[in-house]
Amino acid sequence: MSTLPFSVLVAVAAAAIILAVFSQKLSRWLRVPAPVFFLAAAAVAALALPPVSEAGRSLDDRIVSIALVFILFDGGMKIGWRRFRASAAPIVWLGVVGTLVTAAAIVLVAHFLLGLDWRLALLVGAALSPTDPAAVFSVLGQREITGRVGTMLEGESGANDPVGIAIVTSLLAASGGGMQAIGTGVLTFGLQLVVGAAVGIVGGLVLREVLQRFVLPSESLASVLAIASAAFLYGAADLAHGSGFLAVLVAGIAIGDARAPYKTDIVGFASGVSSLAEITAFVMLGLTIRLQTVFRPDVLIGGIVLAALLVFVIRPVLVGAVSLPIRLTGGERLFLLWSGLRGAVPILLGLTILSAGVPGASGVYAMIFVVVFVSVLLQGSLVPLFARIGKVAMREVEPRPFALDIRFAHPPTNMHRLIVDEGSDADGATVASLQTGGTAWLSMASRDGRNLPLHAEAALQAGDIVMIQSPDDDAFLDRFTVPPDDESD
Repeated sequence: MSTLPFSVLVAVAAAAIILAVFSQKLSRWLRVPAPVFFLAAAAVAALALPPVSEAGRSLDDRIVSIALVFILFDGGMKIGWRRFRASAAPIVWLGVVGTLVTAAAIVLVAHFLLGLDWRLALLVGAALSPTDPAAVFSVLGQREITGRVGTMLEGESGANDPVGIAIVTSLLAASGGGMQAIGTGVLTFGLQLVVGAAVGIVGGLVLREVLQRFVLPSESLASVLAIASAAFLYGAADLAHGSGFLAVLVAGIAIGDARAPYKTDIVGFASGVSSLAEITAFVMLGLTIRLQTVFRPDVLIGGIVLAALLVFVIRPVLVGAVSLPIRLTGGERLFLLWSGLRGAVPILLGLTILSAGVPGASGVYAMIFVVVFVSVLLQGSLVPLFARIGKVAMREVEPRPFALDIRFAHPPTNMHRLIVDEGSDADGATVASLQTGGTAWLSMASRDGRNLPLHAEAALQAGDIVMIQSPDDDAFLDRFTVPPDDESD
């Protein structure tokens, strides 16, 4: 009988996760991002629960932080070094300068329009400045975007989180207020980014070598090693006064393209952990909000005003100006600026401000919740529409639950899995025209989740997945991809 409360807790938590998993179907049917359901359901459920204590908020803060570690690590692996290298400068530029410009604009709005004192205004600006990988990856999770703009959007959402977190940490650690807090926090901010990047680069390269050189007894152990290494790098960077989140993102990018034993299993496991982390983050954050505070007129109106200015003025105008040096079409720029969603990270930073005991933090936290809810609901729901308006190639990726698997005891030599890029030599070419001479051979292909018979007259098209037998240095492999320089034109 004494185990009943714990059993009920376990059952309720498991039921919530199960419902969250199935809500993905509802999300696709209603074309509303899944995080909206997680946040709303948790916030309503919180009405029946006692207010979260200070210890409870601290625990939620830590749980969500760990969840973000796994989300960023998985996001970094999905980007990979090859995609990141082609868009590294724009990602860093938007992730740092774009975030600082956004923060400064929100600070001015919060102080002069909403009447917050300088310290609260600075904290609100820092909390709302980063876009969110959990929200962006959730919205784009079932969609594939060709070209650099998708990589830039994913990279920006990962890169600017450490920037926003570092700003908030610096402000809370700084003494004084207003401009004094900015001045005393600059050194901490720079240190966090430099140390975090260094730990991520070194740790990612070491993890890459370990995964490639050491064949563990099973794919399960390899997957656990990768995830545990991400958590270790987060802790190591944090102990060194660096950004653990930046370290994890960089490490994920470093191993994203690595050919290693059990790599497919590692990616699948990390993706599953990331999905669970996304659900956990939004549910835990939703449970900490008090709707009674959210619906206070000053908080609700202030949050809606901030959200409107952020979505329709600050990001398109100011971040749009920052993005001008980046070579994009007008449609791609429009899509990039619209798709900068706020999500779990701003709420987490709001929770951090609340836990720090800053006067007036409860109203600010509720205001941040309103901004995030509006952003995910409005911007997230209209991402496909803006892709069509901007003529950004985006397609739904149908689930592929069946696999034909061949396992090898040793690294398979001269075997490559590629996706046919739009505009590459292979796009529209027949198998016969591709396999004229040379030593390369197309052994298998998949299109829209179905196997594609590779007879001589079969024509490939963009998005096809092909298995190729070819030497690693064979120029034949280049026929299936568009060089990074061409993508930026």
